[in-house]
Amino acid sequence: MKTQFILIRHGEPRYDEVIDNGFVGLGYEFGQLSNNGVVQATERAKDPLLKGAEIIISSPYTRALQTAAIISKETQIPLVVEHDLHEWLPDTKFIYDYDVEDASKEYLEAQGKRNVGHKYRWESYEDLKKRVQLTILKYRNYKKVIVVCHGIVISALTRFDDVIEHCGVREVHL
Repeated sequence: MKTQFILIRHGEPRYDEVIDNGFVGLGYEFGQLSNNGVVQATERAKDPLLKGAEIIISSPYTRALQTAAIISKETQIPLVVEHDLHEWLPDTKFIYDYDVEDASKEYLEAQGKRNVGHKYRWESYEDLKKRVQLTILKYRNYKKVIVVCHGIVISALTRFDDVIEHCGVREVHL
């Protein structure tokens, strides 16, 4: 029997506080939800598709974890944090000595396929896909699992060019 995974992208984030504090690299991931993002998560918690889920697993990044916490509070479904549901890595060495937007552009142009000519140290689509699949497959003993993470992470389970809106939902069976 396959497990039903309900994939939810985090709500709309805000980054004013992290920018004001001069955070870069992974510090940027401390960005929390905007007021609208809180509303989005609260509304998503009412989605009938979530009924019957046994557990919520979430990325550790603030915007996803805050979204998952709101959904957990509203639905009373237990929440577990999964490190490897974190955002795509624009710099696999965590040095951040280049502009993340440039790395993202190179990733998209290459459709996530690395080659020796690439300038930036980004995580390939295949590596992202393996990381995410290995993480969620640990939950195959459940019938229905909610996964709260990031758009590009969700696209590793759907298709490369899948664009997911804030608090948008995709469903996969594995």
